[in-house]
Amino acid sequence: MDQDSHCTAERELLEAGSSITAFSTTALSGEEQNQPKAEIPYRVRKENPEKDDLPDSNASLTPSSSMTTKELQEYWRNEKRQCRQVKLLFEIPSTRIVEYHLSKYVMYKIIILQTGSFDSNKSVIERRYSDFEKLHRSLLEEFSEEMEDVTFPKKALTGNFTEEIINERKLAFKDYLRLLYSMKYIRRSKKFIDFLTRPELREAYGCLRGGQYTKALEILSEVVGLQERLMRGNPVSTVPTLCAIVVCYKDLDNPASAFEYGEKALSRLHVRTSHKYYIPLLESMITLAYELGKDFLSLQEKLEEWKAKKDPVRVFTLKELVVREYMQ
Repeated sequence: MDQDSHCTAERELLEAGSSITAFSTTALSGEEQNQPKAEIPYRVRKENPEKDDLPDSNASLTPSSSMTTKELQEYWRNEKRQCRQVKLLFEIPSTRIVEYHLSKYVMYKIIILQTGSFDSNKSVIERRYSDFEKLHRSLLEEFSEEMEDVTFPKKALTGNFTEEIINERKLAFKDYLRLLYSMKYIRRSKKFIDFLTRPELREAYGCLRGGQYTKALEILSEVVGLQERLMRGNPVSTVPTLCAIVVCYKDLDNPASAFEYGEKALSRLHVRTSHKYYIPLLESMITLAYELGKDFLSLQEKLEEWKAKKDPVRVFTLKELVVREYMQ
């Protein structure tokens, strides 16, 4: 069967499935067995250009030739839910003018929302024109082809602080972020992610090193939510931030919350036992589990198993490792 025939068959199948009314749930079980079977002798291919952005949890699922019409309709509904891509929206609702010593600049408030459902955990950050400009130059170096048609608002010689110019730039930067995020390789790039998270992370780790654990925790809790949305395909990348949250909660004498976030971090490292955070995190979790009266023997077994496979090396404590982040 050629490609056109495949597409025609798919369309006919979907049209037939959607036109058939589901049988009443009060019908006898014998009637269910007499429902017409949907014959699908080939594997259906779905055109989904963003498929590599989604977890492949149902990669092995295909419509079975023994499915009833009702089962087939439910199958397609589930497939549609699985393929619904999580996307982010960027809004710039307001600005503020900052005057610091001899300098003066505009800070743009950026709200990042997740589409598809009510997002109560929106992320809010602030960036100035020079931050956007630095990002643009950096992306041009690495993604010259992708950035070929991306326009950037030029800096004006005068009038940068007029309401008209500021409002124009608000709209321009909103469109700019939306366009960058629409390009897969750019939205996954370290440069784009750093633009959205690095200033806050640097501030948080600075507070942590200064013993301001409550302030650090407030910032880290905001950032980790944004990281999880930006890096859905790479959950390990959130481990340092989760571990920093563990350290903050430990030093604030809240072992229960520290253990909760430690479990999240450890779950992301179950196949990455060579990660630099694995053993320090495991040792901290053993201590926390013992303090909370939880089972620590399974954690201890993992630690002993790792030590038996690896040559003895000096391992930092979790806090020592955390405070070294964003030192430069």
